[in-house]
Amino acid sequence: MIDILSSIFLLVGAALGIVGGIGIHRFPDFYTRLHAIGITDTLSALMILLGLALQAGWSIAAFKLALIFIFLFFTSPTASHALAYAAQHSGLKPKLDQK
Repeated sequence: MIDILSSIFLLVGAALGIVGGIGIHRFPDFYTRLHAIGITDTLSALMILLGLALQAGWSIAAFKLALIFIFLFFTSPTASHALAYAAQHSGLKPKLDQK
């Protein structure tokens, strides 16, 4: 049962990573690309690390995976915010579709 649940978490995490990568490729400007990856990277990392922690069981490896997630949980949104702020501060304007 744990192997099936772990596989599901790993597949969902990989799918979210792929969706974020497609978002980077498809969206028209920096801000929408940043939004696409900013949303999916934390959840993707959570799913992958949770699947790996289930495989590791209650061990030091699972504890280390939890520490990695805590680090990513705080640094990923902060990095996304810093990038968006720097882009705005440097004068980068969003691309607006006007039809």
